[in-house]
Amino acid sequence: MTTSLEFGLDTFGDVTRDAAGAPLPHAQVIRNVVDEAVLADEIGIDFIGLGEHHRADFAISAPEVVLAAIAARTRRIRLGSAVTVLSSDDPIRVFQRFSTVDAASNGRAEVILGRGSFTESFPLFGFDLNQYEALFEEKLDLFVELLKQEPVTWQGKLRAPLNNQLVFPQVEHGRLKTWIGVGGSPESVVRAARYDLPLMLAIIGGDPKRFAPYVELYHRAFKQLGRPVKPIGVHSPGYVADSDEQAREELFADYKAMRDRIGRERGWPPMGRDEFVREADHGSLYVGSPETVARKIAATVKALGIARFQLKYSAGPLPHEKLMRSIELYGRKVVPLVRDMVA
Repeated sequence: MTTSLEFGLDTFGDVTRDAAGAPLPHAQVIRNVVDEAVLADEIGIDFIGLGEHHRADFAISAPEVVLAAIAARTRRIRLGSAVTVLSSDDPIRVFQRFSTVDAASNGRAEVILGRGSFTESFPLFGFDLNQYEALFEEKLDLFVELLKQEPVTWQGKLRAPLNNQLVFPQVEHGRLKTWIGVGGSPESVVRAARYDLPLMLAIIGGDPKRFAPYVELYHRAFKQLGRPVKPIGVHSPGYVADSDEQAREELFADYKAMRDRIGRERGWPPMGRDEFVREADHGSLYVGSPETVARKIAATVKALGIARFQLKYSAGPLPHEKLMRSIELYGRKVVPLVRDMVA
């Protein structure tokens, strides 16, 4: 397990604040994300994922462009999305953009496809939310055909058909690594197996072990299909500092600001300190010293049998300097500790 287990970092490009407490411009946040990825590469982290959002509190709306900038400054870290909202995009353009990142990075691109937990992209790009499920299903079906890198003849109901069409640029070596991001739908788990794609579980609250039935369902679906099971990953939020007390004190106000801002849109009550502590102690918030975070990640790895853990390290306005320190502790201390714990 220690040789195959991978460790990643995810960010949505959360808009952070400057030394005076003012929000940084989106442009500066994006430049900071590039620097964060460069540090992750230097300390041996396996993967960096950038989320796609179209709202004021997240700076990254075009992950592939930022990934290309990261590719130019890094050597080994794999580069992907977290997630790409396929429902409101064109599968051909998504494939072309990521195959271009793959070329620019010498084969390091990945894509995590999902429906996203926000819906701003639907009206922005002229898609009907009433077709939320149908759009994803049809576009995923076309995207999987594109992965074969053969002439595509395909027909759906929501876009023009293709007749013996090749798509360029093609991936230079092998196949573009493609995951399905799932937030907890059994149908989505089975769909990932049906399309023979790895599964990325977005576990952002509650005990991670509650996702064990989805892992079992994924394995059972592959068995019924007569195919070897694909890898499973987990994406969860977290923050690492030198001590548990420091990590909780530094994270709480900014994590609450992000959680409450989204909560107001969705009808959630404000998050209290008790809820924060409960998630840190027993849920899916990986916050604390390197030893504490490592123990929690190791427990999730063992409980779910995952091949990759991705820490969503950005949290609302939490400053860039603190994020850099958290990344350093994650790569230099947490990762080696987890490897030892699961050996």
